[in-house]
Amino acid sequence: MATDVRAIRRPGRLVAWLGLVLVLTTLGYASRFSGSKPPEDLAYRWSASVGAIVQYGLMLAILLLIARGLPLRDTFALRRPASWPRALGRIAAGLLAIWLAGAALEPFLNANSEQGLVPDKWDPSRAAPFVAFFVTVAIVAPIIEELAYRGLGFSLLLPYGPWLAVGTTGVLFGLSHGLLIALPILAFFGLVAGWLRMTTDSVYPSMILHGIFNGVALIVSVAFLD
Repeated sequence: MATDVRAIRRPGRLVAWLGLVLVLTTLGYASRFSGSKPPEDLAYRWSASVGAIVQYGLMLAILLLIARGLPLRDTFALRRPASWPRALGRIAAGLLAIWLAGAALEPFLNANSEQGLVPDKWDPSRAAPFVAFFVTVAIVAPIIEELAYRGLGFSLLLPYGPWLAVGTTGVLFGLSHGLLIALPILAFFGLVAGWLRMTTDSVYPSMILHGIFNGVALIVSVAFLD
């Protein structure tokens, strides 16, 4: 009988993945505690999108290096869910849970402005770089981050228990953003995404949830600018 590759423990690769997450977390909090703030027009700068894409490209290269020699489809959970209707229903439930949790915590955390990605006003003359920024935030970031956490990270942790994989990737996902006020909702988001990965056995639903969440958040924020 063939051995399920998802049941094999790979401590060396797990340590390498944890090292990558540690570096991302350290850089995030170092930037946060340095006192420097992103420019208010970050979303209107081509350099923001280009820089982010380069960063995500490097991140993907490191992920592939860690997973070198492994079956990539299994390692990154690049397989369709057993049932797309059930998966879509879980995505909707997950989004609702995240939005409700965010609404409940917002009066206490006031986390909307901490990351500094939303411009302080809408500038139609710079719509093109904003669209590039939107694509980066709503498509590129969800794909690469989900491959990192609910893909490779989840698979490396899965042999130690599915709920351990959900919890560890969820908390580390939150920490890696280098935020303080928004950490509870980011960690909750990570837990919901991990639950999706566990219940659908696929990384695609968490990518969709992540993309919708980021895209809606950016559109709503801009729509209500003065």
